[in-house]
Amino acid sequence: MIRSDVSPVAVIGAGGWGTALACLAGEKGTATRLWALEPEVAEEINSRRTNTRYCPGAEVPKSVKGVSSLSDAVDGARLVIFAVPSQWLRGVAEQAAAHLPSRAWIVSATKGLETGTGLRMSQVLAQVLGSETPLAALSGPNLSSEIVRGMPACAVVASKHAELSLAAQGLLLSRRFRVYTNSDLIGVELGGALKNIVALAAGASDGLGFGSNTKAALLTRGLAEIRRLGVDLGAKAETFSGLSGIGDLITTCSSTLSRNWQVGNRLAKGETRDAIEASMGGQVAEGVPTTFAACELAAARGVEMPIAEAVRDVLLGAVPPREAVVRLMGREGKTEVDSPPLRT
Repeated sequence: MIRSDVSPVAVIGAGGWGTALACLAGEKGTATRLWALEPEVAEEINSRRTNTRYCPGAEVPKSVKGVSSLSDAVDGARLVIFAVPSQWLRGVAEQAAAHLPSRAWIVSATKGLETGTGLRMSQVLAQVLGSETPLAALSGPNLSSEIVRGMPACAVVASKHAELSLAAQGLLLSRRFRVYTNSDLIGVELGGALKNIVALAAGASDGLGFGSNTKAALLTRGLAEIRRLGVDLGAKAETFSGLSGIGDLITTCSSTLSRNWQVGNRLAKGETRDAIEASMGGQVAEGVPTTFAACELAAARGVEMPIAEAVRDVLLGAVPPREAVVRLMGREGKTEVDSPPLRT
């Protein structure tokens, strides 16, 4: 049975994704508090029912209240959704921890890996909030600008706690936003995080003027890298054939609305990473820090990720995008399907 009686809800982060999720919850009449770092953003949400800075086109329901105080946002909340950039998550969660109700359910809608630790977002939250805290992750092919315009979309929520998965599903499920559940928390999180690396490469491919053959090869071999690292870390291989794997990968690598695609595209056209990031108006391309974290994690575990390594080298300015392609294409021949480990 799908549960939806989780009011009040707190959404931490009034970026595009957080605003879209607050709108989905609010449209069902759920009392929702949307936390914004900037007081002026919270004020605009309340006075004009818009968020022109981070989510143009959104019409924020009256049941959503913009707040700029973390304590006010989470006070009495039964379900809390974190939707802040990955490298801010630990700090924001630490500030919120003292005010969170003891039995609150926590959902991470952040897609990334923490730099320096390589931790998934649910692992960061578990460290901050306690290992016994019920945690879930929400992921999928979800461009916020399309969601707030009412276009049909799907997502998946994963947790080891079935009741939490059903509660989050019930909160967001509607005739235009279909939510599935999954028990593979590791796989759903890694699919959502690692596809951003491939999206950077896809944007660069388009920026270099390559065609459909190149894009198809990039997505296919990128997915192989995602699955390889995911399975090594304990995920189920089949999860990467779902919404948080191939689904999210297709969207993020194909849409010019994707910030990761945009960064890769601009790098290929000769702009510097510093200049690109300075022009993004506070928005974050999660693939950039995730690339560095994933490469460190893969190296430590002996997992081969040549596309991710090529993206890393381009981001560092060590290799021009076109030369990175030459290196990838010049690698020695391989079998397409990874062989299972030998058993002795």
